[in-house]
Amino acid sequence: MIGDIDTIDFLEHVLAGGTTEVEEAVRKAAATEIMPRFRQLDADEIVEKNGPHDLVTVADRAAEAHLTASLTALLPGSVVVGEEAVHADPTVYEALKGDAPVWIVDPVDGTRQFVHGDPGFCTLVALARRGEVLASWTYAPARDELAVAVRGRGATLNGAAIRSGVPAPGAVLEVATSHPDYTTPDQKRALLGLRTEGVAPRPCGSAGLEYLSVARGELDAVAFSWEYAWDHAAGLLLVAEAGGADLTLTGERFRITGGNTLPFAAARDAATAERIRSLLGAR
Repeated sequence: MIGDIDTIDFLEHVLAGGTTEVEEAVRKAAATEIMPRFRQLDADEIVEKNGPHDLVTVADRAAEAHLTASLTALLPGSVVVGEEAVHADPTVYEALKGDAPVWIVDPVDGTRQFVHGDPGFCTLVALARRGEVLASWTYAPARDELAVAVRGRGATLNGAAIRSGVPAPGAVLEVATSHPDYTTPDQKRALLGLRTEGVAPRPCGSAGLEYLSVARGELDAVAFSWEYAWDHAAGLLLVAEAGGADLTLTGERFRITGGNTLPFAAARDAATAERIRSLLGAR
């Protein structure tokens, strides 16, 4: 149905800032499938996927199913690339390279935090087409925070514009980094480049909320060593629209379709992104 007038109108509507329908869909999925299970999970509702730090719960699966139905109904002809769908069928990821509009969904980003009753989790939704992210929604339901970014039209948090700003001259840069369990030996060596004077690295929590912290100027940068689009698409657009920048190890922009040289950095401003990138490439 690509080329259908309803599809074209909807894309133009979103790009013009008409994101209310998507916001409502994201909030409803969280209210229906996630928050009733927060701090209420039974042991049999939590499963390890690839290790003790990679968890999935009944809330993840139910929320993704809910969003898949509601988002594709909003945009006929669109498809969904969701974390749980790709785990079940890796070929789903190829839709990012196609012509159809794609909803990129991480139903519960920060599942480990969610499982432990920590409010530091969020739902991530991005709308992309032909490898370009057009809009994104980052919703932290336990904190009642909703950040929205629309390409070329800025970023907001609970309706108020946000800007990332720049670090104070001479200030120590605070950087959230990949958990060591998810890094190759080469990536571990690259991340060691951040252990230098003037930089304070720490393990990341929810990637989506770390990106939000960069976009609102509370965190200077992130440095990540994996490239799953559902973790990064929403946050990278949010950071960019708030005035920030991102760079892969080779100095290119991050591509949601994959094939990036890792690790990569996203930061409050271009100069900070370049500094982090150069440190990552110093070893």
